[in-house]
Amino acid sequence: MLADLERSGDDQISLTDPDSRAMAAYTKVGVGYNIQIAVDSKNKMIVEQAVSNQVVDMGLLTQTAEVARDILEVEQIDVVADKGYYKIEDIEACEKAGMTPYVPRPQRGPAVREGFFRKDEFRYDTERDAYICPAGQVLATRYESKLRNLKKFDYSNRAACLVCAIRSHCTKDFRKVSRLENEAVLDRMAARLKARPEILNTHREIVEHPFGSIKQWMNQGAFLTRSLDKVRAEFSLTALVYDMRRAINILGVEEMMRAARA
Repeated sequence: MLADLERSGDDQISLTDPDSRAMAAYTKVGVGYNIQIAVDSKNKMIVEQAVSNQVVDMGLLTQTAEVARDILEVEQIDVVADKGYYKIEDIEACEKAGMTPYVPRPQRGPAVREGFFRKDEFRYDTERDAYICPAGQVLATRYESKLRNLKKFDYSNRAACLVCAIRSHCTKDFRKVSRLENEAVLDRMAARLKARPEILNTHREIVEHPFGSIKQWMNQGAFLTRSLDKVRAEFSLTALVYDMRRAINILGVEEMMRAARA
């Protein structure tokens, strides 16, 4: 099996269903598929759905949102997602496509694990191209490197760190804060979220509604088929039934029958 894995270039082998994967949040027991849905805020209906075996949500935001916008036949939409979709390339792609993304920044990294000041507690000064730390010191020295295909800059001020009164809350040595070349897109999104913090609660109410209904109300806690093509067909039918029942609840049977006959 190890030889097969190395030959295929995959990082997992599933003996039950070759297409299924251990999803990122449940790496020990959650073997299955990654379901993406786009839900409209007015009626909580599934506008777009897709099934993949990608183990993380990062990179799937724009492709789902663009199809949903086309189906809704609108020029501009707000795209709200949870922190699992926080990837700068995807967020920038959303903006370039004319959509407005709202994705909260996940709190992760060595500083968070150590209980030190988070990156969002450092303020970026655009004019000086420098960060201002919680102690008011300027981190202006830059070191350039690469992250994926993006330029990454590390800002620091070693001399200030060595005599800082609150150093124990920030670092064990001297602090570096990194910034990607296109990170202005994240700054804009952070400003939008600060102005509309309630939009994240609205997102949970909208997107979790179909999943909860499908799992509990429709009693579909697991897929009955195997292989990616069959699971895609199964969930497509599930989403169709959910939307039909949702439409009947909103419009009533008579109005739905009239629409079907029209």
